[in-house]
Order: sequence, then structure tokens, then C-alpha cells
Amino acid sequence: MTSTTRWSDTAWKAAAPYYEKITQHPFIRGIIDGSLPYEKFIFYLQQDELYIRAYSRVLAHIASRADTNDLTEAFLSFARDGVDVEKYMHQGYLKDIPEATVMTPTCLLYTSTLASMASRSIAVEAAAILPCFRVYRAVGQHILQHAGDITDNPYRQWIQTYGDPAFTTGNQRAIDACDDLAQQATEAVRDEMTRMFVLCTKLEWMFWDSAYRQETWPI
Repeated sequence: MTSTTRWSDTAWKAAAPYYEKITQHPFIRGIIDGSLPYEKFIFYLQQDELYIRAYSRVLAHIASRADTNDLTEAFLSFARDGVDVEKYMHQGYLKDIPEATVMTPTCLLYTSTLASMASRSIAVEAAAILPCFRVYRAVGQHILQHAGDITDNPYRQWIQTYGDPAFTTGNQRAIDACDDLAQQATEAVRDEMTRMFVLCTKLEWMFWDSAYRQETWPI
């Protein structure tokens, strides 16, 4: 990485083929045109609630490891934002829906992967959580660009949440935080950060795919 290259740009380029597959997935296409079967969307949100709870704990853990007040406050705010999004969605789409209590195999794989980063470098742990920020921002923008008039789209609330400029601002703060950590890291750690970013981008695809299939435990 040269002095003018941001780690986040290198990582995004490495993950680009997997992001493209996300935009082509029938779950995302169904959100765009409103044709996604509602039960698949509810299944996704139920699992996303479980994911966000685990994800917020990882964000709080990163905050506890930070060596500057700014970094601590950034990751604590990300954790609070995750809890707020969960409440917002529960009050909307999931208001009268029973909570899911069991993670799908994919949700468990993703959250366990994030939790396993606790013993790695803080930069690597931060890189692992970044796809949830950056992929969602890109997907939100992609959906807005292709959905046209979403007035009658049954998923309008979800689209507006992830296409909101405030969401973009928070995402950029997370990207900048990871770039700061990468700048201080060795080349070997930056390479590991990129590998984790790519892996967790693949897990983002798997999460949507598992919701589309309404994945269950085989035994």
C-alpha cells in the first residue's frame, strides 16, 4: 500500500466481485422491484435482529480496545446505532411477529467469525466488521438507483433506512476509522485486514442467500 492509497479502497477492490454477486442476488432484485416474497423478508429481519445484537457486542469490544478517545467514541456510537436500528425495525416490520430465538447456520457462522476476532489485532477485528457498513451502504445506494419510484414498494421503509444520507455519514466514519488503524499497522496486518474484509463480504452474500432460502438446520 502506497502512502496515497487508502486501505479501504484496496479492500473494496478485492471484494468487488463478491459485492457484484450481492447486487445480482434474487433477494436484492426482489427488494428493488418489490416482488420479494414477504415471508422471506421477515425471515431475513428476524435473523438480522440476532445478528445485530452479536455485532453490537463486537463493536463495543473494539471500543474497549481502542487507544484514543475518538476511536472509542466512534465504535461505541456504532454499537448504539446498531441497537437503534434493531428497535426501529422491530417497531415497524416486526411489531407483531414473534422473535426468532435460534440463529440459522449462516447467521451463527457469521457472528462466530466476528467473535473469533477478539484475540486478533484490533485493526483486523475492525476490518471484519466493516463489510456490514460498506456493503449495506453500497447496496442501499444501488437499490435507490434502480428502484425508481418506491412509493408503493412494500420495502420502502427498509430502502429509505439504508439509503439515508445519515447512514452514509456513519459509514464513512467507520471506513475512516479502519483506514486510521491500517495506517498504523504493518503490511502483514493490512493484508490480514483485507482477507477478513473479503471473507466477511462473502458472508454478507451468504446471509442474504440464507434468508432467501429460509435456511434451517438440516438435523
